[in-house]
Amino acid sequence: MSHNRSRESRGIDFDDVTLADVQRRLRRVEGQVRGIQQMLAEGRDCRDVVTQIAAANKALQQVGFVLVSAGLTWCLEDPSRSTAAGYDLGDVQRMFLKLA
Repeated sequence: MSHNRSRESRGIDFDDVTLADVQRRLRRVEGQVRGIQQMLAEGRDCRDVVTQIAAANKALQQVGFVLVSAGLTWCLEDPSRSTAAGYDLGDVQRMFLKLA
């Protein structure tokens, strides 16, 4: 697993592929939100705006699930490091439940 942060960092140690995926997804959500703002400025139909809000919400929720999935993998693959960083499977479960 290739990491781009120092080993001393506290928190889940996400690999570079996961980080790149999450950043790409967040940029897409950012674009969706800008699009929603533009739709409102243009006076677009409320139904269309709400549809786009729902899509942005879903996309943001997926970002959370990617992070929780990666955290679960990390806790299972390296329990000693995850415990040392203050995470266990219960923490990952609670994060999942926040998204559910």
